[in-house]
Amino acid sequence: MPFLTRTVTDERDALATFAAQQIRQIATTLQGLDGRQLRATPSASAMSLGALARHVLFIGEHGAFAELTDPGRTPEQPQDGADWAAGAVLPEAVRPADTAESLRAALLALADRVEAGLRTMDPEARIPVPKAPWFPPDLDTWPARWVALHMVEENARHAGHADILRESIDGRTAYELNALADGEEWPPEG
Repeated sequence: MPFLTRTVTDERDALATFAAQQIRQIATTLQGLDGRQLRATPSASAMSLGALARHVLFIGEHGAFAELTDPGRTPEQPQDGADWAAGAVLPEAVRPADTAESLRAALLALADRVEAGLRTMDPEARIPVPKAPWFPPDLDTWPARWVALHMVEENARHAGHADILRESIDGRTAYELNALADGEEWPPEG
């Protein structure tokens, strides 16, 4: 997984490439963590890498992001308290069976779905605004382009959170983790 995205060719390719890359970067931060590290909250917040991964999976399966990548599909409804905790990035979002590898695999699968969906979406299509207190009450739809850019923004913010959390846990940085994901040695020779 290259640290930088490949060169893009057009708007859809750019949206798909950058949105998927941010999710993949979050997945990269989970490499090699044990259960304790996955659930660790090494900062002043209650955010753990496991809860952050669950949050990204949650937002990818609900509301506008789900509609964007699979138009016409009825987004999954939150099932339980763990789903709602994922929406708020709370510690109880991490399920007992979650491992770094299971969450990493789920994030990589989400990135693949996001990338495929954004490559074929109509940027002018209208996406319903979910009913939530943090969204404008006087707006019914957004252009798909805006939702895709918001997906990049939202997940880029979380990729930054993930970098900070991972470095706080064991000192590993994004450069090292990306090299390891690619099967390369760290630090590079020379």
